[in-house]
Amino acid sequence: MGPLAGLRVIEMAGIGPGPFCAMLLADMGAEVIRVERRDGAPGSRKDVTGRGRRSVALDLKSPAARDAVLRLVAGADALLEGFRPGVMERLGLGPEPCLKANPRLVYGRMTGWGQSGPYAPTAGHDINYIAISGALDAIGTTETPVPPLNLVGDYGGGGMLLAMGMLAALLHAARSGQGQVVDAAMSDGAALLMAPIYGMRAAGRWGAPRGANLLDGGAPFYGVYRCADGKHLSVGPIEPQFFAEFLRRLGLPAEDFAARDDRAHWPALRARIAAALAARTRDAWAAIFDGSDACVAPVLSMAEAPAHPHNAARGTFFERDGVVQPAPAPRFSATPSAPGAPARLRGEDGRAVLQEAGFTAEDITALLGDE
Repeated sequence: MGPLAGLRVIEMAGIGPGPFCAMLLADMGAEVIRVERRDGAPGSRKDVTGRGRRSVALDLKSPAARDAVLRLVAGADALLEGFRPGVMERLGLGPEPCLKANPRLVYGRMTGWGQSGPYAPTAGHDINYIAISGALDAIGTTETPVPPLNLVGDYGGGGMLLAMGMLAALLHAARSGQGQVVDAAMSDGAALLMAPIYGMRAAGRWGAPRGANLLDGGAPFYGVYRCADGKHLSVGPIEPQFFAEFLRRLGLPAEDFAARDDRAHWPALRARIAAALAARTRDAWAAIFDGSDACVAPVLSMAEAPAHPHNAARGTFFERDGVVQPAPAPRFSATPSAPGAPARLRGEDGRAVLQEAGFTAEDITALLGDE
């Protein structure tokens, strides 16, 4: 099931964006085999990004385990790894031996800084990768940048970008028979996500201090407002016709906002809107704006989001074994995706995976020991 059914991927277990990429591929039907360290964490059934694949645990520093991974690679379409540059090479599992074992292989590499450049060998985290892209400086209050969770670097500019790159390379391999390396850097991906904002800056439509631009909370018609109960509404009626509908439902006279596109008036207009929205609760306003083109939606917590009528109607979330989690996306009309089984514990499927790959019982015992 899923558009990637029949695709086999070897995932070298890591953290963050690598597992997220593997989850995306598994959600779309790929068979993903996670190779874990024998001395790694035991794993958890509640690991949402670990869903949908099987696990084999090996001592990756041993020559026998290296040869076993290469044998798995020989029968796979792709491999993905998220170690620092040079780690896979030191394990004897870099692109050269893997592509020698399988010339059609797509070798996906997920790092923060990329495989080259002065920062490549150094440690970092999402906040660092988005800092040098210009993204972090653009997000936050007038006083200070605010990290947007770790969504921009790790997941949007990292795992999702790697998934797209691997799919492009897999399409090329299917047509040409030639594999290749996909170098996905979170710093590159965060910069790429900023392409529209860099375009606005070049056109002179972005450049005021943070918190004073169109999409960063500066415009009174694009921001978050506090309601009477302390909860918040998202307000985004950028287009004039949507803004007119917003004002009508809010109960404010349109003539008082005739100068809404003049940035000099933005602080005063924002204060007017804030005062009006503070008079009712979030859910009262959500009911007033419901079904309209006013571009207003309640700001929901993670506890609230799955029960929202729109999310419920689309099945955006589902619950399995007490774990509420996002459903696979996007939607496919002919080959619908489905979430795979819950995350496996470390090495749980080792014997079955190796047996299917043609290893003898003696080989399996030697590789796995008493597991």
